[in-house]
Amino acid sequence: MTKVVISGTGVFTPPYSVSNEELVDTFNAYVRKHNEENAAAIERGEMEPLPESSVEFIFKASGIESRYVMNKSGIVDPDIMAPRLRQRSNDEPSILAEMAVDAAKKAMARANKTAADIDAVLVACSNLERPYPAIAVEVQDLLGIEGFGFDMNVACSSATFGIQTAYDMLRSGSVRCVLIVDPEICSGHLNFRDRDSHFIFGDVCTAIVLERAETCTAKGAWEVLGTRLKTKFSNNIRNNFGFLNRATPEGVGAKDKLFVQEGRKVFKEVVPMVSQLILDHMAEEGLDPKDLKRMWLHQANKNMNDFIGRKVLGRDPERHEQPNILHEYANTSSAGSIITFSQFSEDMKEGDLGLICSFGAGYSVGNVLLRKRA
Repeated sequence: MTKVVISGTGVFTPPYSVSNEELVDTFNAYVRKHNEENAAAIERGEMEPLPESSVEFIFKASGIESRYVMNKSGIVDPDIMAPRLRQRSNDEPSILAEMAVDAAKKAMARANKTAADIDAVLVACSNLERPYPAIAVEVQDLLGIEGFGFDMNVACSSATFGIQTAYDMLRSGSVRCVLIVDPEICSGHLNFRDRDSHFIFGDVCTAIVLERAETCTAKGAWEVLGTRLKTKFSNNIRNNFGFLNRATPEGVGAKDKLFVQEGRKVFKEVVPMVSQLILDHMAEEGLDPKDLKRMWLHQANKNMNDFIGRKVLGRDPERHEQPNILHEYANTSSAGSIITFSQFSEDMKEGDLGLICSFGAGYSVGNVLLRKRA
């Protein structure tokens, strides 16, 4: 059977960083203004005052300290509290494609690949800039790649679902090499006026090159031992923004047209689902969880990851066994586990066993078991 490897990764990091302190200052300025403007209604008991946020609350709830964004000025303006991005003409590269090309070139360089070596481009992310033409086809064109491209969306699990899609295509023999890119402008769908979630997301783009083992010339590639996917429908993480919004104008601008979640329910339901899938997957592959040298988990919440690591390993994971980039990047949806893999894999030795796992809305979970090659 054809062996498949990950031979290169790349990360595009936006130019602006927003600290928890800056977000809290902005949010609390908005809250004070709102409460002052509605003081009479609040005093009459017709409206509850909005509570302020705090740096301590954010870190305890998530482990997040800062995040990168494509636009900062709009986010930290209490009168806007949303990114403001320049409208581009159809003759310019889209912003997602521009991010993707940057990350893709880095991944291709690490994999020793040129455009002529790649047969397919997959854009796998949570929030596509447009429904069509596909961002993947635009990226393909900008990089000068022949073959084909398509977009896919499985929310925060998009990258691992993309990896299995590429893995299956490579094993079937339909392609020789696949480029996956995960451009995420999560700040665009985040409600910065919601205390429970205003701090969650950041922006980024990652890229991954997968190819058949016999064509790999990069040192330190990772053999894909197996993949597993699972979905189970839930409304606890949802975003109702879409092309039918104009058909139901009474809902335009409603809170559900941005990211909404029932955080406590998500924690309670997703942690056991993810942990069990990892354990079942490893048992099916004849692998012992105790042999895992590293887990590159979805970077949504440090507390969730700690619980998953404890369930899988049977003990508290060491920091190097389960690295965390939440403090710098926050939740970057599909890209989080790939950032972690890209930043914390170079030190590992030939034969080491690792796991990429992402999970999110759907519910969806995607596992990729890997072994380090020479």
